[in-house]
Amino acid sequence: MDVQQPAGFITGSPLPTAEEKQWAMLAHVLTLAPYVIAMPFIGFVGPLVIRSTKGAQSGWVDNHAKESLNFQITLLIGYVVSLVTACIGVGLVLGVVIALFGLVMTIIAGIKAYNGEVFRYPATLRLIK
Repeated sequence: MDVQQPAGFITGSPLPTAEEKQWAMLAHVLTLAPYVIAMPFIGFVGPLVIRSTKGAQSGWVDNHAKESLNFQITLLIGYVVSLVTACIGVGLVLGVVIALFGLVMTIIAGIKAYNGEVFRYPATLRLIK
């Protein structure tokens, strides 16, 4: 499946500007900040703020912020499942696996966004269109 890149907000070009690349990268990377304070379940806040501020100005940034937001919602569902299953011993391992998967995928997405590439997270519920 070929994914087209949305037009830029300044030039209208299909290639993103340097500013758009930075905001798109931040939409992914800001989700790592809650890991520092041991609250990864609020990772959706960064992409939500970027989408509501810069997403209206740039299709490129909006696309990356939506993708990041969908991934964070999927991770949140995974964290809830791991919390519920913690009483049977599976939840702790599941939570660690989800956190590591989220960390690795977020770093890859941030690098791809900064390089001006479209990135789609694997195994993600795309609830926000």
